[in-house]
Amino acid sequence: MQISTNFAPPFKLIAPFFLIGAIVLMGCSFSLFFIDTVELTTHHSEVLAFTHFFLLGFVMMVIFGSMAQLIPVVLEVEHFAVELYYAIYPLLLLGTILMVLGFLNYPMLLPFGGVVAFVSFGIFLLETFLTLKKVKKFNFTSFSVLLANFLLLIGLIVGIILALGYSGIITVDLQRFLTTHIYFVFIGYVGVSIMGMSLVLLPMFWLSHSFSWKWVKIALGVLSLGVILVGVSSIFQNKTIEQLGYGITLYAMFLYGIQILIIYKTRARIEKDIYLKSILVSFVFFSFSLILGLSTFITQNEKVYLAIGWFAFGFVLFLISGHFYKIIPFLVWFERFSPFVGKKKVPMLADMVPLKSANFQLFMSAFGWLVVGIGLLVEQNSIFYAGASFLSIGAIFLLKDIVFMINFKE
Repeated sequence: MQISTNFAPPFKLIAPFFLIGAIVLMGCSFSLFFIDTVELTTHHSEVLAFTHFFLLGFVMMVIFGSMAQLIPVVLEVEHFAVELYYAIYPLLLLGTILMVLGFLNYPMLLPFGGVVAFVSFGIFLLETFLTLKKVKKFNFTSFSVLLANFLLLIGLIVGIILALGYSGIITVDLQRFLTTHIYFVFIGYVGVSIMGMSLVLLPMFWLSHSFSWKWVKIALGVLSLGVILVGVSSIFQNKTIEQLGYGITLYAMFLYGIQILIIYKTRARIEKDIYLKSILVSFVFFSFSLILGLSTFITQNEKVYLAIGWFAFGFVLFLISGHFYKIIPFLVWFERFSPFVGKKKVPMLADMVPLKSANFQLFMSAFGWLVVGIGLLVEQNSIFYAGASFLSIGAIFLLKDIVFMINFKE
């Protein structure tokens, strides 16, 4: 994969996405103390509030910021209108806050929050599609970006219908549309984006080479089919096709795991840095989610569904946090120190990472995430809150590390 920094936007455009995402993650950790695990279900208002707070305020916020940097760098085309990103993060944050409040106490805020979030997503999609239009030759990565954003568009439309239904403005079957919304946005957009971009970032950071891309290419097609089957079958209430879609999705994740293992085995870099540790932790939670997902074909248990989602969120969290420690130092170094190379002494990228703090953050966050998951499965608030305590400390240190790396000076 050839990449170029010629079209990279300024770091001041990217930094707010990462900072806001880290602050929201800390807020998500604190919010766990207000959740009662007893008789908790996937459709409980507190679960819906946390899910949207985490996915919109953290995951999507960070992904949008990353895409602002990665899309022009990987596709080697200039943004159609990069200034639009300055409007995306405040709108997305406002929409997220309104939706969380709507789920918790004020249902009438949901359509307003949904519309504001939809506008921010719409700006992102429009800018991305117009940027993709400038690409002269499509490859796997550019196709994955196009596919991911198409799935996101469908998920957003369904999300607006859900917001209107939840607030009572229109009458819809929330259960059917909720499954479709989750699958198209989280499994579809986030999943396809991770598959596409990880095939750029992982080999670059691990210095992997001479490996086949066939597993991830098959996984991408299989995952897309699974998302479509689950989404359509949920709306039309066809359980057989829905279960088939779940199975196909799990198979796609298994294929993606094989691809990551191949990349890991062909890596040239053997240093066990914070990036590698975070990625390994993320795939441990990825494995937990897959194992629990397979168990649902044997037994139907609401707590298992909650744990599947929780560990899947953990996979995404540690995948993102690990990349923070690679991407932020590089972007800061490239903008702040690269012009002085050969003229004076400049710091190494490793100097810009607060190693002890990063390792402490990873341990506290990973242990906390695991304990919270156990608390969900056994319905024990004491275990759940203990995990939330560790997780909150980890989130605080992650925010501290991000601020340190962004403000790093000689």
